[in-house]
Formats: sequence, C-alpha cells, structure tokens
Amino acid sequence: MTAEYKVDATPVSDDQAEGLAKDLLDGARAKLGFVPNMYRGMAVNAGLLSTYLHGYDHFRTQANFTPPEQEVVFLTISLANGCDYCTAAHSMLAIKVSKLSEEHTQALRDGKSLDDDKLEALRRFTHHMWETRGLPTKTEAEAFKSAGYSDIHVLEIILAMAVKTISNYSNHVNHTDVDDAFAGYAVGKTVKAA
Repeated sequence: MTAEYKVDATPVSDDQAEGLAKDLLDGARAKLGFVPNMYRGMAVNAGLLSTYLHGYDHFRTQANFTPPEQEVVFLTISLANGCDYCTAAHSMLAIKVSKLSEEHTQALRDGKSLDDDKLEALRRFTHHMWETRGLPTKTEAEAFKSAGYSDIHVLEIILAMAVKTISNYSNHVNHTDVDDAFAGYAVGKTVKAA
C-alpha cells in the first residue's frame, strides 16, 4: 500500500550521498552487500534513517525475542500498517535468515492464526498493541504473559512498533519500490524458501 500523497524527494543515490547519509548508506552496503531502496528514500532525511537503524539494531541485538519471534512481531506490524515493502523484506528475512517456517510466514501474510501457541500469543498481542495504539487490556496482557512472555517483552514490542512505524510510513509516502532481493516475497505471492 502506498499513500495517495508522494513526497517530492528523490531517493539518495551513491553520488549524491554526503555526510551522515553517506556514512549510513555505506554502512548498509558493507553489511548487506547492497543499499535497500527503503534506506535511500529515508536518507533524504539522514536523521530519519539514523533513528530507524539505531532502533532496528537494538531490537535485533538486544531484545529478548528469538529471531523467528522477531519476525512475527515485524511482520504483524508491517501487515497491519499495510506496508508491502516491509512485508516482502521481512518475509524473506523470516525464512532465509531467522528460520521462521514457510507455513508460519505464509499464515501471517494470510492473516491466519499460527499453529504454535507461543508464536500465536505473540502475534495476537502485537496486533492488539497496534490496534489499541499501545493501550493493552489486562486480559490481553495476562494472556500474553501466560504464554511465557514478560513485561520486558511488552516494552520490546513498543520498540518494534516505533521502528516499523518509521519504516512503514516512510515507504508509504516514498512509494518505495521493492528491491530485487525481496521481489520473490512480494505481497500477493506465496512464500517459499528459495
């Protein structure tokens, strides 16, 4: 999904990048082997990209979720926000990097419950947090905690929501094209580990 409105800003190319934007894009290339289109669009405001990358890194490296659980959180939020770019990117990451099963990844994309009780509790609570704009009910919080999660996990979901709000909304107004690396996982396709 993209916004009706598109910002009047050209994504930052390698030859245009300067200062912090150049450092961030060069860092992405060194780490990933390419610069995602999303990063180029966000680099128009280097503070936006820097904030996103900082929060994303903290969630990935400091959160108490396993890699598959992290993808459940990111995909649930990206799907709820209607971000086709992040849905494709996190579907690829879920299967190829984080080792979330194809079945669970596809179920998330299809809006279906997961057949793993703990992952389903995580999906459900993450969606509840999105739906209530961070105002969970005691009933939902207790169900989440009964599945083996804690209040620390609640706060970590808030971090993920902040990070995904930055990326999802940026993609909406930038009308970001899905990179070739994620194209096989585009919205509307059935996911498979290639």
